[in-house]
Amino acid sequence: MKPLTFLPSLFTLLFILVSLHLSPSWAASDSVYDTFLQCLTRRSQPSDHISDIIYSPANSSFANVLTSYLRNRRFNSSSTPKPLVIVTPKQESHVQAAILCSKDLGVHLKIRSGGHDYEGMSYVSDDAFFILDMFNLRSIDVDIQKETAWVQAGATLGELYYGIWKKSKVHGFPAGVCTVLGIGGHLSGGGYGNMLRKYGLSADNVLDARIMDVQGRILDRKAMGEDLFWAILGGGGASFGVILAYQIKLVPVPEKVTVFRVERTLDQNATDLVYKWQSVAPSTDSGLFMRLSLLPTSSQTQKGQLTIGTSLVALYLGNSDQLLAITDKEFPEIGLRKENCTEISWIESVLWWIGFDNGTFPAPETLLSRDYPAIFFKRKSDYVRTPIAKANLEWLWKKMIEVEKVGISLNPYGGRMSEIPASATPFPHRAGNLFKIQYFIDWKEEDPEAGKKYLAQISRLYSYMTPFVSKNPRSAFLNYRDLDIGATTNGNNSYEEGRVYGVKYFNDNFERLVKVKTAVDPNNFFRNEQSIPTLPK
Repeated sequence: MKPLTFLPSLFTLLFILVSLHLSPSWAASDSVYDTFLQCLTRRSQPSDHISDIIYSPANSSFANVLTSYLRNRRFNSSSTPKPLVIVTPKQESHVQAAILCSKDLGVHLKIRSGGHDYEGMSYVSDDAFFILDMFNLRSIDVDIQKETAWVQAGATLGELYYGIWKKSKVHGFPAGVCTVLGIGGHLSGGGYGNMLRKYGLSADNVLDARIMDVQGRILDRKAMGEDLFWAILGGGGASFGVILAYQIKLVPVPEKVTVFRVERTLDQNATDLVYKWQSVAPSTDSGLFMRLSLLPTSSQTQKGQLTIGTSLVALYLGNSDQLLAITDKEFPEIGLRKENCTEISWIESVLWWIGFDNGTFPAPETLLSRDYPAIFFKRKSDYVRTPIAKANLEWLWKKMIEVEKVGISLNPYGGRMSEIPASATPFPHRAGNLFKIQYFIDWKEEDPEAGKKYLAQISRLYSYMTPFVSKNPRSAFLNYRDLDIGATTNGNNSYEEGRVYGVKYFNDNFERLVKVKTAVDPNNFFRNEQSIPTLPK
């Protein structure tokens, strides 16, 4: 059989046709599918039923498979580039075959575990591309005696929390409050949740990993070496290989934890609450996490006017009496009382944080659901190292009301986060950072012009915040992916382009990540619009 040297150009042609909304013949589409199927079959062991795991646009299930883990509707328009093939591996050998076949055919491979990349980088590309969709690789093996668990990349956080709860009512794991996040992307980007002040990031609690490298080899921590292991604990796994699984360290949680919510508006002394929060939330007991969200809302006292609503949502790893002893002393501004507190199990607190907060909780099996409605949205991030003065907060309220729709979520650091050195993992935002900001805006209108308007709004508020956030660099959180801060075309200037966003995400850790990338993937096979570049040749 002659080498299929013509295939990359064929794939590129098909990709262009799809992008232009032309209708390539099914024969051409079948050619892409058949060629990839032949390669996948040849490289897979065992090779039976391989056709069951790959989907081309000609397949009636293609659209459903593509959109099932597509979370941002900004990347689901008719003009959004679509993959030529989606591969949904059911065993690790399928992953190996997908990597090697993508290399053989010269087609870009995108890796998706949960589909929550804020900029759609796991399922969109301007190049001809395949998607390697990991959702079938979702096994979870919890060992309570050793207080560890092996979790495959395609599992969700909800499935992990449920798996832990089935084995123990006094163990948990410090990861996100959104339970449909995929393990592969969440942990490799650092990952955090409402126990980060007590136990650090998700990545701070990883013991081992399994990764498939560019040569199709499965490497555990010992085989990959400490440099690559370090890189996939916050540097983004998709720059280095395909994350197959992580071994995590479980953490102790009390039989009962306490949650509460406090809401205020500007005419209810919200400014005083926010100002005081900046000093209390990052310095209080490490078992107390208080997220503060700020959003323009209709005034209840001035008809037709907007005000700023604040919502403080908290988890305390203890009972309400212990909590009140802390808040009465350190944060009386919130006026917390025992009747405002709810004592529940840790697994119930997971459900509470995803919206089951009316006093009744569904069965923990609810966490196994992967249903998550796709919406139009944009996110951005910042870090604050110095408290914002009260006069500046009042100025900020005016700007938020002027912008109208953009919200801000403040996540406190301190505690364990301040104890871990900035170089311990690629995630550098440790001691000295009071809190992280997430800017958020959601919308329902499908009109692209409406989308442009909302994107401009969030950019305006981000600009207004410049004096109050970190500088040189203005830092950002990798898992709050934001193409506004820089992107690469993965061409000859990839290092210079990558450094623009790389130092914002990783600060002084960027150069070490580049060295690791150059060593393990020198030809930059694993790449995306914000991947780690290789050193200039």
